[in-house]
Amino acid sequence: MVETLIITALLVGISFLLLGLRIFFVKGGKFPNIHIGGSKAMRDRGISCATSQDRMAQKKK
Repeated sequence: MVETLIITALLVGISFLLLGLRIFFVKGGKFPNIHIGGSKAMRDRGISCATSQDRMAQKKK
């Protein structure tokens, strides 16, 4: 049982390290922007997320 927990903890730790490789080791590294507003194709179509649309609607009032 303890061996399984240790192996699981190691696998989770390695996974986090690999996911954050670019963040940790590249100067100025950051996670990619996967937000709807960060996509040029979506902006060209006039599509944004609900939060952004709500914010714009509140400003118009």
